[in-house]
Order: sequence, then structure tokens, then C-alpha cells
Amino acid sequence: MSGKPALTTWNTGIFDCCQDSCSCCYGFFCCPCLACSVAGKFGQNRCLPLCDILSPAALTACGIPLFAPPAALGLRVGIRNRFGVKGSICKDIMTSCFCMWCSWCQMHRELKFRKKNPTVVSMQPQAI
Repeated sequence: MSGKPALTTWNTGIFDCCQDSCSCCYGFFCCPCLACSVAGKFGQNRCLPLCDILSPAALTACGIPLFAPPAALGLRVGIRNRFGVKGSICKDIMTSCFCMWCSWCQMHRELKFRKKNPTVVSMQPQAI
């Protein structure tokens, strides 16, 4: 036995916005508000997602037209790792770049689900 908990999947899919109409509407009409809320619920600074708003201008000024949004990507990877959700950094980059608003909504739903159903880890001493 490896001692690692089994990996789970995301509670909802990336396009399952209609399962939670509140975050869907909130996310699409005021995505910066939703993003800041997700960062706060995850224990990060609520202003962290503002990096994603400022990054395109800074990178374009340097001649780099494409980028992965740092806050969205970092929080997605953090949520996935904390809760043992299956996935890869490549999938996280693709989701954060091409479906950013849906990604924020999915992370919001995941944190809401995990708050209702906390992950319980049983720690028992092993016999030597």
C-alpha cells in the first residue's frame, strides 16, 4: 500500500455551469468578483486574480502575445493538489487559457462542494 489517497475527479465538469445557476451568472457577468471570491475561499489574497487582468498588457508590451493566466492556473493546480483531483498541468494550462471563465466557475463549485463535504483523512499509526 503506497499510503497515498485515491485520486478523485472534479465534482462537476468544466461546462456544468447550469448545475449552480448562482455561480454561473455571477461568473459570467462579474468574473473578476467571482475570481476574487474563489481566491479568498481557497485561503489566498483576494486580489491575486487581478494579476490575470494586468498580465496581458504587460506581456504584450514585452512582445509576448500568448500566456497562461498565472492566478487562474496557480489556483486551479492548488485546488487540484489539495483535494487530490485527477489531472495534469497540461490540462490545467489548456483549461485556464481557453476556458478561463468556465474554469473559475468550476473552481467555485468545487470549493463549495468540498466545504459541504470535507475530505476526511484517517491517520493511524502503523505497527512496526
